[in-house]
Amino acid sequence: MVSRATSRRRGSPRKRLKADTLRKISVAMLPFYKAIATRRGFAVQWSQAVAQGNLDRMKSLLCSVAPFAAKQGLGTNGIGYFITFLAQPPMLYYTNGTTIPPGTVQFTFEPRVHRAIAKAVFPLYRELAHNRCFTSALAKAINRQDQRAVTVMIRSLISFSALKSIQIEDDGFALLFKYPFSMYPYRNLLLREFT
Repeated sequence: MVSRATSRRRGSPRKRLKADTLRKISVAMLPFYKAIATRRGFAVQWSQAVAQGNLDRMKSLLCSVAPFAAKQGLGTNGIGYFITFLAQPPMLYYTNGTTIPPGTVQFTFEPRVHRAIAKAVFPLYRELAHNRCFTSALAKAINRQDQRAVTVMIRSLISFSALKSIQIEDDGFALLFKYPFSMYPYRNLLLREFT
């Protein structure tokens, strides 16, 4: 007879964040964040498409810089965007994106803020894409709900004062940014989709 605790442990790997999931998403998103951070015209076009809810334009722009990310699920709410990756068939999805918290404003997505966030998070996603030890340690810390370890690891790569908080959320992380040149906070998210 299998105990309930053993049964939970055996079933849990399918539900826990895997380092490979973090790495896969980061590899796919890295060229996009680089384009946002370094190409003002691209960032402006992206922000306009997000605020207008123009998914076709978003897909076209994403495809031009990050083809693998463009093959994933793509969404917008007029104040942010969400790129959804199948992490583990058949039903485990993770979403990466940046958004203003809902209820704050409508149809607004500031390219200057998005570029600043992309510059800030680029070292984190680069590390997740290329450093397997770091990626594994972050995934384990998230799975343990070790908020202190997650904060220390992420802050070691994002030292900007605009990063106001780091939270473990939905088997992933949420980074809250607030810049003095914007009225609105923005969140960069890498979260599990619950369907």
